[in-house]
Amino acid sequence: MKFTKMQGAGNDYVYVNCFEETVADPRQTAIQVSNRNFGIGSDGLILIMPSDKADVRMRMFNSDGSESEMCGNGIRCVAKYAYDHGIVSKTEISAETGAGILTLHLVPGSDGRIAKVRVNMGPPRLTRGEIPMTGDAAAQVVAEPLTVLDRTFRITCASMGNPHCVIFVDDVENFPVATYGPLIENHELFPRRTNVEFVQIFSRTEVRQRTWERGAGETLACGTGSSAVTAACVLNGLTEKKILNHLLGGDLEMEWAEDGNIYMTGPAVEVFNGEIEL
Repeated sequence: MKFTKMQGAGNDYVYVNCFEETVADPRQTAIQVSNRNFGIGSDGLILIMPSDKADVRMRMFNSDGSESEMCGNGIRCVAKYAYDHGIVSKTEISAETGAGILTLHLVPGSDGRIAKVRVNMGPPRLTRGEIPMTGDAAAQVVAEPLTVLDRTFRITCASMGNPHCVIFVDDVENFPVATYGPLIENHELFPRRTNVEFVQIFSRTEVRQRTWERGAGETLACGTGSSAVTAACVLNGLTEKKILNHLLGGDLEMEWAEDGNIYMTGPAVEVFNGEIEL
């Protein structure tokens, strides 16, 4: 199988061009290629596919083989691959995902290849039924208490096509993400599990995020998570609607715009190409 390794803010995936390749068992393939000792090494597998609804289609599988609806850093790399490899020839494209059809604006660099991508991530879905969470399906979850082990957190939850639980902390660098992340991911509140974002507020326009990603563990970046964080910051009155989010793998420019959609701008980088025997 031919593949391309790409990363967006350090969130790295193995990409397969399914206009040319066929992946018979993507779940098992994701587990194999993601292994950082015996495989290629990645946060998961992303398939770039034809679509009858958009310019391209993305399917995304975590490193444990589970399929996720959407990946914000991954979709930027899909857009870059599609342009740089001639699948599309325009700088405004549509992409079909499990979270719906997204619009992407591609920004070429001086070499003519795509350097960064602005993604319309759509509006945050804020009710328990949309996330999904147990409880009153019509209710929102903003600064709601959740006790895990010895601590009670105030959680704010949203879906960006996949579920997110946002928690504000004073010192995110030293926070024990690996302790609390998996317990919240698998908490009974979340019937489909959840991604968990731990966030430190620096100012009204600047935050720092660490993510425990559903099915993958801690990752260097999460674009849908950054979108959920943007919504959570505004809902809690902590920041403006336009922020710079510092993630372990790089920075994302975020905006909850007046049209109700969240926009994310960030890098997309092709690392290397290769072949692997499955």
